[in-house]
Amino acid sequence: MVSAVGADAAECWAAILAGRSGIGEVDAVPTDGLLTRVGGQSPIAGVPGEDRCLTLADAAAREAVADARLDRAGYAPERVGVVVGSSLGSMRSIERFHRQWLAAGLRHADIRLLKGYEIHSVADVLAARLGLTGPRSLLSNACAAGAVAIGYGLELLWAGEADAVLVGGVDPLASLSFNGFNSLGALDAAACSPYTRSAGLNLGEGAGFLVLERASAAEARAAAVIAEIAGYGLSADAHHQTAPDPGGDGALRAMAAALASAGNTPGEVDYINGHGTGTPTNDAVEPKAILSLFSPFGRPPPTSSTKSMIGHTLGAAGAVEAVVCALAVRDGMLPPTANTGGAPAPSGLDIVPETARPAQVDVVVSNSFAFGGNNAAVVVRNPARFGTPPAALAAAEGREVFLTGIAGLAGGATDHARLLAALAAAEPVYTGEVEVPGYGTRPAGTVDPARIAAGINPAVLRRMDPVSRLGAAAVAQLHQLTGRPDRRLAERTGLIFATGLAPITPVEQFNRGVIQQGPAGANPKYFANTVVNAAAGHIAILHRFRGVTATICGGGTSTLNALHYAYRLIRRGAAERIVVVVADECPDAVLAGHVKVPGFLSQKGVRPFHGGGTVLAAGAVAVLLESAASMAESGAAPLARIAGFGLTGDDSGMAGLRGDGQAWSRSFTEALRAARLDPADIGMVAAAAMGRDAVDGPEALALAAAGLAGRPVTATKSVLGETIGSAAGLGLLAAVRALADGTIPGTWSVDVAPAAVPGLVPQGGCVSEVEHALVSSFAYGGSYYSLVVSRAG
Repeated sequence: MVSAVGADAAECWAAILAGRSGIGEVDAVPTDGLLTRVGGQSPIAGVPGEDRCLTLADAAAREAVADARLDRAGYAPERVGVVVGSSLGSMRSIERFHRQWLAAGLRHADIRLLKGYEIHSVADVLAARLGLTGPRSLLSNACAAGAVAIGYGLELLWAGEADAVLVGGVDPLASLSFNGFNSLGALDAAACSPYTRSAGLNLGEGAGFLVLERASAAEARAAAVIAEIAGYGLSADAHHQTAPDPGGDGALRAMAAALASAGNTPGEVDYINGHGTGTPTNDAVEPKAILSLFSPFGRPPPTSSTKSMIGHTLGAAGAVEAVVCALAVRDGMLPPTANTGGAPAPSGLDIVPETARPAQVDVVVSNSFAFGGNNAAVVVRNPARFGTPPAALAAAEGREVFLTGIAGLAGGATDHARLLAALAAAEPVYTGEVEVPGYGTRPAGTVDPARIAAGINPAVLRRMDPVSRLGAAAVAQLHQLTGRPDRRLAERTGLIFATGLAPITPVEQFNRGVIQQGPAGANPKYFANTVVNAAAGHIAILHRFRGVTATICGGGTSTLNALHYAYRLIRRGAAERIVVVVADECPDAVLAGHVKVPGFLSQKGVRPFHGGGTVLAAGAVAVLLESAASMAESGAAPLARIAGFGLTGDDSGMAGLRGDGQAWSRSFTEALRAARLDPADIGMVAAAAMGRDAVDGPEALALAAAGLAGRPVTATKSVLGETIGSAAGLGLLAAVRALADGTIPGTWSVDVAPAAVPGLVPQGGCVSEVEHALVSSFAYGGSYYSLVVSRAG
């Protein structure tokens, strides 16, 4: 752990037990004109040329790996996953790029600062530095990101898709967060006082990482077990973008779900590490949820906030606080709430004021709540007191998961029907042009905002950013095909949102205002949409989706990563029905970030496996996954069955990609193995090829190495452009169509398949019997997800 009170876990824990605050004057970011100059700044020294996010993450991740003696555990590198939660990522570098762009023009801005723009780059860097090439993911549910990352790490372990997982969260101090919370009037001018004075929050920076492995494996290698991460729960408020449900219902449901997944009751809980930000709203709502859940079992357990000493570390908070909870279990100590002045909490909760307290700590609940009404709770417990595994582990396998609806849009194909027509005719939809300052126009798959607004409540629409509108439009198209659920069914529907690049427009708009006008230019409307999960919040509010929720930012693997998370939740019974929504916009800032990369952008369209560059496009997809029980209730008919996933990584590092295709091939092989199929069973491959040799070459090698050479391959990006996060989802749409009628869309501008991919379907398309299809995806940084879908019958 790294925080304002220490450079490692031991230092941090000692300071927390002493009630010593690390809140002080901040010099890492400018604070002139803000409500406060104080925050929680880490003592970790900066590394020249490295973004602060990477420095903090590297320090905590290395400590966790060393403490676990992971290098001597005997695990194959490809069986160790890396899952990170972050809200800001490399925001400090992005801010520098925006300042350079505004001051001197795009030609004089350092494009190297954007290599970490995709938030998942922090996971890629950790994987490369530590040599961990298993499943990889980046969760970005704002202030709940670290807790949700722990949840996904548990899913990988429970399902046997990893032998160990390095999981954690990280966020640095940044101008965006200081000015954003300042614009909301949410900062405390002094050291914050959660649950008592409640005048506002202090921002902090930090990182917390844990190494998770199965109890049996840890015992076999005589590992020093600190605590058991026994379960977690997720929920959505579907109430407001920046304020929680005033009744605390969403928080209550997350805590109840976490305890149920662990197999514990509220009466067994010894301590709650509260979200405890110090803002008036949080400090009123969280106690309501705690009292509602625990009062029937007697007096609620002690509840304290370590944010009172380290500040709110945003996306890192859930992971940092999980470290604190694990140490509380290990040492039998309750960490205090500082800065109370001895005043009791108005709620009546025992907030462990000022002084740490010895206690028997066997079961802990750690709460994390976020913008968009995203709630997460994690259960940490003493393994010596519980001889049975978590309840969720017993249910990790067994139920089939069906795809019952899918709809998409991209570029000029602004609805599902136009998209299908474009694929059938192999006619590109990226016919728009975008002006890039200093570089002229470039072709792009722009989407007309007016044409996708139909069916979206205008009151919600006007608060949405472009990514949110794209996602909402995809859900509207989905509901046209599947029918809109009634309120009762909607409130039990989960939502997993994903994006490849994050909300670019509101980040640029917000930063532009601050750079040009200082704190007075910080627009709270833009700030609410700068968090990656903003779209999830808007869509949940729009449709009353109040079930499980998570947000993933994974570049080109975003769709399949989100589908995998939804699949795992449904398969073990944590949800019955989940809508997966993936969207990315294509503003001038996106092209500006790529125009200076030699050979990246094409002026002549996308010709997969033939080189020449790519065309960037906006796009979105919405997919409905259901269990058999949910289909029986909703009356849905299955379009396909989710048969198997392959999740792999390489060690290429930030924005890199290995040219040998080996890790990519492994994802195909793992997906086939999970589906219990041979390569010859695959009737269609939806490729990720995008017209760049650096990508298409490794994918061709991967297909051949996995025994898929000669199988029919279609490259939908030739028609739809590179839509990044939603690209694999649009490929899945083509695969589902092929499963239904055997129609495999052709690849635009391809008459003869290249020797490297003999099965590439030419422009005219083909008709073939398709029982099983494979969808391929990659992300720069070396992450690969593959999916096999089969006919539902």
